[in-house]
Amino acid sequence: MTPQHNVTPENATPEHATLENATPDNATPENVARATDWWRDAVIYQVYPRSFADGNGDGMGDLAGIRSRLPYLRDLGVDAVWLSPFYASPQADAGYDVADYRAIDPMFGTLPDAEAVIRDAHAHGLRIIVDLVPNHCSDQHEWFRRARAEGPGSTIRERFHFRKGRGENGELPPNDWESLFGGPAWTRVAVGPSSPKAGEEGEWYLHLFAPEQPDFNWDHPAVRDEFRSVLRFWLDLGVDGFRVDVAHGLVKAPGLPDMGHGEQLKLLGNQVLPFFDQDGVHDIYRSWRTVLDEYAGERIAVAEAWTPTVERTARYLRPDELHQAFNFHYLNTDWDATALREAIDTSLDAMRPVAAPTTWVLSNHDVVRHTTRLGGGLDRARAATLLMLALPGSAYLYQGEELGLPEVTDLPDEVRQDPSFFRAAGQEGLRDGCRVPLPWSGDAAPYGFGTGGSWLPQPADWAALTVEAQTGDPDSTLELYRTALSLRRTHPALGAGESVEWLDAPEGVVAFRRPGGLVCTVNTTQAPARLAAPGTRILLSSRQLELCDGDFALLPADTTVWWQE
Repeated sequence: MTPQHNVTPENATPEHATLENATPDNATPENVARATDWWRDAVIYQVYPRSFADGNGDGMGDLAGIRSRLPYLRDLGVDAVWLSPFYASPQADAGYDVADYRAIDPMFGTLPDAEAVIRDAHAHGLRIIVDLVPNHCSDQHEWFRRARAEGPGSTIRERFHFRKGRGENGELPPNDWESLFGGPAWTRVAVGPSSPKAGEEGEWYLHLFAPEQPDFNWDHPAVRDEFRSVLRFWLDLGVDGFRVDVAHGLVKAPGLPDMGHGEQLKLLGNQVLPFFDQDGVHDIYRSWRTVLDEYAGERIAVAEAWTPTVERTARYLRPDELHQAFNFHYLNTDWDATALREAIDTSLDAMRPVAAPTTWVLSNHDVVRHTTRLGGGLDRARAATLLMLALPGSAYLYQGEELGLPEVTDLPDEVRQDPSFFRAAGQEGLRDGCRVPLPWSGDAAPYGFGTGGSWLPQPADWAALTVEAQTGDPDSTLELYRTALSLRRTHPALGAGESVEWLDAPEGVVAFRRPGGLVCTVNTTQAPARLAAPGTRILLSSRQLELCDGDFALLPADTTVWWQE
């Protein structure tokens, strides 16, 4: 047995089979069969549009840039592309403050540009998932502008959470809820211009995030009707699914009761809160599932649901609700063999009763990139990726992780744009560090991102991390990802499923078998680990191995190996 690194499987091909795009004129028995349950083992790649690729040279990523890079995503080997918001928005929170759910923000392009991205993606065998933001909108949304203008008593205010304040003159917020961006979750507005008291301070409105993001009142039928219409609008344009932002936040407890204490952000993982994970959200998603099932081609919805336990997350994935949910419990797991094994077991066990696939994710646009967050640099990040891709279910990749990009931790304050950075007592405000535009080519910034610079500055030492620099280098992180995703498509033991078989291993080593003849071993320690070679050959290794005594392997620190039995 000899060492092998970044081995390309014999039957792998970079080209995807033609995608069945849910229309009668292009569906064939072959591609319909391939589409069945596609989402159960899909690898889904998140594109953060403003940082992916700039097509018009204004320094900001856009839909034209995404369209031009679709062949790259096809050749990378992913199954679907999730696009963060590109809707019309004042950009108070990077597009998560939506002013019009059926329009494209001019900074990203036009509606025909979006249609072209969807059409071209399908031609490349890629599905498109778009972000949907139903918990809140922009304060520039037509409904909210009317609600503010018309004042107390207006029926359109019932579509939001307007309340009278407490205190002698209503000068105190209606309850003690806190915004996730810091400060109270309520903002007071002036009385409407048609009132005799115009200009005076009046009612308060609820915003769990920034004041520019008023929460919808999902008890109102007009809100429910509107979002079913929005779903159909994008489904009719051909999207294959939705990532549901703050899926756990839509319904608030009756009466909007006080929490009774401060520091509520520290409680997000410990209990059901009056504004998160209320049971009423499930009726909403049952109605959405009915809409999704009206369309051919297995359209899906993915919940971004922060819940106290994975068992409560599974409630969102019952057969008549949503299809997937992000596995934040796994994302937050330390790089420790015991903790990882427990998180994997807990995740798989929770999904099994609802027959939903487990999802796995290491990075996204809201967290520190895992190359930095896990504390072990690139070696640990590569090992974590191969572990994730060997697990049963669906995996999510965040743009740039395939290049081994680290978190940018030294951005000057004057260039930051994360709204939470500017609000005391809120989140740490470090999300800009994972949103720095991608390096594509060249030796200096903007590294092929576009002809007009980049909206956040790129590090001066990223030349070796560009797509151009890494392509063709068998030891590069990009080629590791390409090989891993190709193997995942062709090897019968990778992808779908609901269990792993744990194997005996030295302390600090995770080892499991997947049905179909693949064994995954992960050394989470900072020293080499000697173990009996569990297979006849190495399919893929995150680092070069030293094999000894013929039947034994020496795994370097922070290394994952895929073995063929």
